[in-house]
Amino acid sequence: MCGITGWISYDQDLTTPRASATLDAMTRTMACRGPDAGGVWLDTHAALGHRRLAVIDIEGGKQPMLVREGDGRALLALTYSGEVYNYRELRAQLESHGHIFRTSSDTEVVLHAYLEWGEGFTERLNGMYAFALWDPRVEELLLVRDRMGIKPLYYHPTPDGVLFGSEPKAILAHPAVRPVVDADGLAEMLAFTKTPGHAGYHGMYELRPGHTARVRRQGLTVRPYWQLEAREHTDDTDTTVRHVRELLDDIVTRQLIADVPLCTLLSGGLDSSAITALAAKGLAEGGHGPVRSFSVDFTGHTENFKADLLRPTPDGPYAHALAEHVRSHHSDIVLDTAALMDRANRDAIVRARDLPTAGFGDGDVSLYLLFKAIREQSTVALSGESADEVFGGYRWFHDPECVQADTFPWLTAGVADTFSGPASGGRTALLDKSLLAKLDLPGHERQRYQEALAEVPRLPGESGLERRMREISYLHLTRFVQLLLDRKDRASMAVGLEVRVPFCDHRLVEYVFNTPWAMKTFDGREKSLLRAATRDLLPDAVADRVKSPYPSTQDPRYADALRTALGGLLADENAPVRPLLDTPAVAEALDERAGESFRTATEVVLNLNTWLTEYGTELRL
Repeated sequence: MCGITGWISYDQDLTTPRASATLDAMTRTMACRGPDAGGVWLDTHAALGHRRLAVIDIEGGKQPMLVREGDGRALLALTYSGEVYNYRELRAQLESHGHIFRTSSDTEVVLHAYLEWGEGFTERLNGMYAFALWDPRVEELLLVRDRMGIKPLYYHPTPDGVLFGSEPKAILAHPAVRPVVDADGLAEMLAFTKTPGHAGYHGMYELRPGHTARVRRQGLTVRPYWQLEAREHTDDTDTTVRHVRELLDDIVTRQLIADVPLCTLLSGGLDSSAITALAAKGLAEGGHGPVRSFSVDFTGHTENFKADLLRPTPDGPYAHALAEHVRSHHSDIVLDTAALMDRANRDAIVRARDLPTAGFGDGDVSLYLLFKAIREQSTVALSGESADEVFGGYRWFHDPECVQADTFPWLTAGVADTFSGPASGGRTALLDKSLLAKLDLPGHERQRYQEALAEVPRLPGESGLERRMREISYLHLTRFVQLLLDRKDRASMAVGLEVRVPFCDHRLVEYVFNTPWAMKTFDGREKSLLRAATRDLLPDAVADRVKSPYPSTQDPRYADALRTALGGLLADENAPVRPLLDTPAVAEALDERAGESFRTATEVVLNLNTWLTEYGTELRL
C-alpha cells in the first residue's frame, strides 16, 4: 500500500524548481502511508509523487513507474496505491500478447494492462487500488479508484488542470489551495453517513468508488466503470452456500500474497473468525503458517464487562477459542485508559483523517493504537470489515421499524443512540443551536437518503419486503460501509499498515447483493449464508455468536478525562471552536452528574478544535 499525489497543469512548466518543491511538499504529506521509500517524476505538464509501503516485489516495485519507448522517452507514467490480486493471471495474458516485464510487481502489470486494453482495463482488475496514469503521448491523466472504494482518492480541479492525492492533506499542501469548509461540508462531517464524491473541503472531491476521472486540456470528466446491478438469482440455497464458500476460498487465497509479514484481525465474531480460519487453511495448503492473529482489548475490560443491547458478550473468550481452534499464533493487544485519554493520540487520528470525526469516539483512537502495535510485528492484515453490509448482519436489518423508516436505517431512533449516546448527549449536543439550524442536519440527511434511494437498481416487478431489503442492502454497500472503510484505511495507513478486506471483493458483493433476502436469512438469523459457508471451519460457539461491534472502553475515567479536556478548552479564550459552542450545554456537560451522557458530543467538540487549530480551517457558514 502507498500514498500518491500529483499535479497536472497545462498552462505551466512543472519541471521548474518551484514546481518541484511544491510536489515534494505534497509527497511528504503521504510519508505515513509509505514509510519505505519515496519518489517523484516531472514532465512539462505533469508532476507525480509517490510514497511506498513495500509489500510485493520489494526491490522492483519502486515508483512512480514508467514504461519507456526504445529511445528512452516516457510512454506511460504511473503512481499507484493498492494491490491487484489477480495480477499474476493478467501478467500471463499480457505476456502472451508480447509484453515484456522487468519486475515482479503488480504495478508494472497495471501499466501494461492499460497499454494493451486502454481505459477498459479497469474491468479486468480485482483488488483495492487508487492510481493515476499520465499518458505523455496525448497529455492526458487517468485517475482510477477500486469498485468498493477501499482505497481513497481525492482531486481538486484547477483552471488549467487538477491536483490529486490519496488524502486531502496532499492537496492542501499545494499553495493554491486553502482549507475552506462551507455549511454543506460541515454538515457532511457531522452527519453519520458518507456521500459518495463529497470531500468536505470546498472545491475538493473524492473520486467515487468504481469510477475514473479523465483529465484533458478541455477539462475533467468522470464516469463509472462499475456499479451494483440487479440480476435474477437462480441458484438454490445449497448451491448459493457452496458458491459463497468457493468465492471466499479464492478471495482469501489471493489476498494472502505478500512478500512481508501478514496477519489477521480477530475479534472472535463470525466475520473475523471466518477470515482467520480461511487464512489458516490457505496458508496450510500452501505449505506456510501458522497464521498470525491479533485482537484488541482494554485493561480490565473482560473481567469487568457489562453487557448491553449492542454488545452482549466480550470478544476475548471467543477470539481465544478461534485462535486455539485454528492454531494461530495469537496476540492480544491490551490498551490502557491512559493511552485512550492521551491528547496526542486523539489528535493523531484527526490528522490521519484530515477531518473531525463524529460517531466512533474512542473507537477511532483504539483502532489507531491497535494498528500501531500490530505494525511492530506485521505489515499486512486481513480484516472482516464489510461482512455485515454484504450479508445483512446489523440488528437493524432485522428490525421492522428500522427497515420501514423513511431514512437511513442506522439513523433511526434507538439505533442512532448506539453511535451517539442518548438524546441528551448526541453528537451535536454541545454545538450552538443557531449553527445547527443553519446546517440543518436532518434536512441534509433526508436529501442524501433520497439521492441514494433513487440510485437503487431493481428487478422488474420487484416489490414488498424483497424490494425494500434490496434498498437497505444498497444503502449499506454505498453509504454506510464507506464510513468504515475510510476509518480503517486512515487509522491503518497512519502507521504504515496495509489492511485488506476480503468481503469487499466485487464478485462476492455482486453475488450476495442479488441473493433473495429469504435466502440470506434462511436459518432465521443474520448472516445465514456466511455462517453456513464457513461453519465447518469454526467452533460452534463462535459460529453461533450474536453480533457484537468493535469494542468501546467502559472505564469511567475516560469520560472524566474528556470532561477535564472540555473544561480546559472552555477556559481557553483563543480556542477556535468556542464560537461554535452552546455554552449552557457545555456547562451541563462539565457537571459530574452528567455522567457519560455527553461523551460523544465532547469527543466531537475536542476533535473539531484540533482540526480547526492544526489545519487553519476557514469556515464559510
